[in-house]
Amino acid sequence: MKISLNWLKDYVQLDASVDEITRAITFLGFEVEGVQPTGAPKLEHVVVGEILTRARHPNADKLSVCTVDVGPAGGVKTIVCGAHNCDAGNRVLVALPGAVLPGNFQIKESKIRGQASAGMMCSPDEIGMGSDHSGLLILDGKPALGTSINEALPPGDTVFDIEITPNRPDALSHLGIARELAAWFKLRLMYPQEKFHGALADEGPRPDLLAGVRVDAPEDCPLYTAHVITGIKIGPSPGWMQERLKAVGLRPINNVVDVGNYVMLETGQPLHAFDARKLGGNQIVVRRATDGEKIVTLDGKERTLSSRMLVIADASRPVVIAGIMGGENSGVSDDTTDLVLECAIFKRQSIRWTSRKVGLTSDSSYRYERGVDPHGALEAAYRAIDLIIETAGGRVVGPAYRIGGDIPWQREIVVTHDYITEKIGFDIPAEEMRAAFEALELTVTREEETEHPARGPAWTVSIPSWRDDLDRPIDLVEEVLRLYGTEKIPVTAVTSPGLLVDDDPIVLFNRRVTDYLVGHDFHECVNYTLRPAKEIATWVSQTAAQELALANPFVEDQSHLRPTLITGLMESLRLNQSRGVTVSRLCETGRIFIEHNGQNLECAAAGFIIAEPVGARNWLRREPADFYAVKHHVGAIAAIGGVDLNWQPLTPVIGPYGWQEGHSACAGDMADGWVARFGLLNLAMVKSLGIEGKVYAGIFALRPEKLSAAETRRRYSDFSLFPAAWRDLALVVDTAMPAADVEKTLAKVARAATGNAFSVEAVSVFDVYQGKGLPDGKKSLAFNLVFRSSERTLTDDEVNAAFTKIQRDITADGKIAIRA
Repeated sequence: MKISLNWLKDYVQLDASVDEITRAITFLGFEVEGVQPTGAPKLEHVVVGEILTRARHPNADKLSVCTVDVGPAGGVKTIVCGAHNCDAGNRVLVALPGAVLPGNFQIKESKIRGQASAGMMCSPDEIGMGSDHSGLLILDGKPALGTSINEALPPGDTVFDIEITPNRPDALSHLGIARELAAWFKLRLMYPQEKFHGALADEGPRPDLLAGVRVDAPEDCPLYTAHVITGIKIGPSPGWMQERLKAVGLRPINNVVDVGNYVMLETGQPLHAFDARKLGGNQIVVRRATDGEKIVTLDGKERTLSSRMLVIADASRPVVIAGIMGGENSGVSDDTTDLVLECAIFKRQSIRWTSRKVGLTSDSSYRYERGVDPHGALEAAYRAIDLIIETAGGRVVGPAYRIGGDIPWQREIVVTHDYITEKIGFDIPAEEMRAAFEALELTVTREEETEHPARGPAWTVSIPSWRDDLDRPIDLVEEVLRLYGTEKIPVTAVTSPGLLVDDDPIVLFNRRVTDYLVGHDFHECVNYTLRPAKEIATWVSQTAAQELALANPFVEDQSHLRPTLITGLMESLRLNQSRGVTVSRLCETGRIFIEHNGQNLECAAAGFIIAEPVGARNWLRREPADFYAVKHHVGAIAAIGGVDLNWQPLTPVIGPYGWQEGHSACAGDMADGWVARFGLLNLAMVKSLGIEGKVYAGIFALRPEKLSAAETRRRYSDFSLFPAAWRDLALVVDTAMPAADVEKTLAKVARAATGNAFSVEAVSVFDVYQGKGLPDGKKSLAFNLVFRSSERTLTDDEVNAAFTKIQRDITADGKIAIRA
């Protein structure tokens, strides 16, 4: 946000340097992204001159020879100029010999194409006033000849570009920043004084201008005010207002629009002015749009609205997207004489959602999204009315509308001197702490002695409505510290115990797996490691259940060590479904106990379930989870544990233990130190638990000694900039042969065939076929092979040669055939 220093001085008498103000803003907690001086820099030997004559240069078509009178600064000079507007009678700025312009450009007498030139007439960019180089800077008002540039031009300004943190919407205005700087420099803050306080003209109400205001969505618009001003005259805004708006990057439009922008930048409260004659039915209705309703906004674009969007409408159509931008045909124009001034508070969530959906942001929406103080809205409206009457004339007539009202505001925080000292780690005198509160307009309503007077008093601090970010004692600690100055924190030695070892490998494994699953939209659960006997019998054999039983359980439903994480996750799912919570993805990491050859092996495990989202109502139906989705997640978890599941043989799960036969698989064995299970859970078991829909699950478990604390070092691997070559190959294999096995075999053969000549970048299956045209017991697998060289573009001949060799070698043992 851009802040003008000249504008700030209306509210606080700053006499500090620009560097000191920049430093103060930074230490107050805001980032100064840039400081831009405006106006002319201080220059010597640059004066006002008047062009007396203009003649064509004898040796250059695009140059002119001018005589210029600079008055007491040197009389009449001959100057060669290339500008198109060096016409006689214009008063311009002349850089005389000896002047040094921005960029260390030195002016001296010289000859240009054989013609003597005693100086230079200046364009705006040559004297550091912007980037306009299209022509000379023509001076208005006929300043006296020979007058110095810094006397002839209006004084410059300094503009600060400040990044305001989202929790400080009160600082999105000049008054907000002035309040902060007044507290820092211990100066008095001067608020603008309104002249209008709600009194209407005596001529009576004017229902022909505004007959009524209705708010149909009070939850999205808790406060709406409308004032009618009649007899105005649209024209340019005063020069001082235009200069301030231009300084912060806004283009002046007319006196009414400029007042709205000015008050928004002054107070942080957005406003909108309607031409009263353009309001259909003389009505204002704050309502939700209807689906498909359209509006053409001020930028000339047609926007399609939905029923979640708030609009300001007249009796027949929307005229404003509330809090964002007005419509093209309802705003103030050159012939406007009567207007309705809107000042409202809108729900920030509603404005943010609408702004994103319509792809439209504005200065108003930026402030509404972060929060506008509802208790300052009326003062902002009165301030705007004062400025409109001052710049455009007119008078305020009835009726004035105010729908909704101030929500009573009272927030007090009790904090003690001792508490602040403890949190910041050093002592600040109690008097300075209280002075910091008062400087920030955090009024101390009560001061009491604590039980231990040596520890300082306890203050009850009243929080103003514009500081909604302050709601805890720790927030006041920050306010004291930032005003005291973080640079004053005493220098002390920091001592802390050093950790000489890494975290346990199990902890690292659990942390990495949890990060992965939570990143894929799973909700983490934590369950007990003890489960009931009835549940255990569903998952393991009777022999294993006996090994997992406790000798002396405390309670019946915690009688066995858990052999899987799935049971606890299913219980969590059932509980959520019974409460109407449409959670569908749950995960957990923890210890499980797997019986192996008469021993209970304690394993680190990670498990998850994906259920059908029963009862969920979404605008977009997504693809449901399947076997391959859970296989992918189990593979990722196994990789974290150091196991590449892609190179492990898979076998179907057989037996009644929790999984649906034909729709689930397993890999690994506890003899190898790890095991994985994934697929569809047994449908009958799921139904018996009272869970609706299908549930897919996956679990990976491994012995702790298989884990390594050392994280695999990632190394850079160069990649080729040359194009790839593709070939497709269909192979006929036995139906029982897994596609993964065929893929591995094909990849091995392909790499052997290409040798070191070029690389086989990828081998992937893209089609499976069984049926007509194939022998019984056979299936066709179609693979895509990607070849690439790091040194050159591959030719068809060398790729075809390798491809022919691949076909010959893959069929050599007779188990695989090429599909014709």
